[in-house]
Amino acid sequence: MSDALTVVHEQERPEVPFPGGATYRALIGDDNGGDIPLRTGIQTSQPGYATREHSHPYVEILTVLAGRGEAWLAGEEGRVMMVPGVTIAIPAGRVHGFRVLGAEPLVTLGIHANGKRIVDYR
Repeated sequence: MSDALTVVHEQERPEVPFPGGATYRALIGDDNGGDIPLRTGIQTSQPGYATREHSHPYVEILTVLAGRGEAWLAGEEGRVMMVPGVTIAIPAGRVHGFRVLGAEPLVTLGIHANGKRIVDYR
């Protein structure tokens, strides 16, 4: 890893649209992460948005910055409420999803425990 600080300004990062009404800004990502073994980004999901169920071959951590939603692990009972200040850690290889609740966008900071984003859709 470099000895220099990596400084990222969110608003200077490209915004990538996701199908269904969400956008994503990689903070530390494929293009600027170098040998940093993590990927971080901010996802803004509009009201009515729901992810497709998917998994990652590494741990994913989501922290809610704004809005409300619910998350789940496929095959398990119950949902986890996503509200500001809540952080959830999703185990590697577990199929999961989340959706927005209410009329406000759900904003999450995601950390992928890998330098590249790998998504396996169900």
